Amino acid sequence: MAKTTDRFDFLGRRSVAYVFSACLLAASAFGIITKGLNLGIDFTGGTLVEIGYSDAADLNAIRAALASSEFGEAVVQRFGSPHEVLIRLAQVDATGDAEVSTRVLNVLPGAEVRRIEFVGPQVGEELTEDGALAMLYALGGILVYVMVRFTWKFAAGAIIALIHDVTITVGFFALSGLEFDLPVMAAILAVIGYSLNDTIVVFDRIRENFRAMRKKTPIEIVNTSLNQTLTRTLMTSLTTLVVLFALFFLGGELIHAFSTALIVGIVVGTYSSIYIASATALILGVEKVDLMPVEREGAEATTGT
Repeated sequence: MAKTTDRFDFLGRRSVAYVFSACLLAASAFGIITKGLNLGIDFTGGTLVEIGYSDAADLNAIRAALASSEFGEAVVQRFGSPHEVLIRLAQVDATGDAEVSTRVLNVLPGAEVRRIEFVGPQVGEELTEDGALAMLYALGGILVYVMVRFTWKFAAGAIIALIHDVTITVGFFALSGLEFDLPVMAAILAVIGYSLNDTIVVFDRIRENFRAMRKKTPIEIVNTSLNQTLTRTLMTSLTTLVVLFALFFLGGELIHAFSTALIVGIVVGTYSSIYIASATALILGVEKVDLMPVEREGAEATTGT
């Protein structure tokens, strides 16, 4: 392996990173506990109504009309073309889709109802539980995978980094008040996979360097590994963010929260793969012996014959 000079002393500033992460986690926990998440109808239950106009829809006028009616908490988004609008309603006392359509059209004359979907509160509760279980299963599978491939100290570092990323991303939604729905949940699961991929790349290089750089300390080896993978980490993150910012600005309101979750998660995930995952393994005392290949029994006898 070619020798590389450390350009950045990442681990020399790890105490600053710990304080920074602690502040972010505290702010996220405060937002989640005090404000809570602005759950969408996917989780709380409600009615989704798609309407269309012959001319371009005026979202401000639609919001004002709904705000002054019985649908005061309705969420209005553009859907597809400028003529189509998606309205998310909270639980409505109605006997069926026809009654909901009539009441919406009375508030919005000139509109045409094209689709109605209803999500009951029981279904929303099941989706909430399933989403939480999916996240727990993902973290459990990751813990086992990293433990088998590397060592339990790296597995603990990976899990702590992922919990760090998820907590801060969810906390951002709690503090900002953005709607938290199923696409956002899917984005958070995608962030887990993205952050883990970055972490595994760093861990692979650390393992190689632990076996090649016998005279260096664990801190020096990890710092060298972070510098060697820095270009790959930044290029991957930046190219992904270019696509996500395009979705954020050009994709419309329907995927605004989804792209926001990915942007926040990828920025935080890139940071945690450098400062949290590897630094946690060092705190747990990872050493060369943890990553050295296990010699097979009888290998020496076979070599000597």
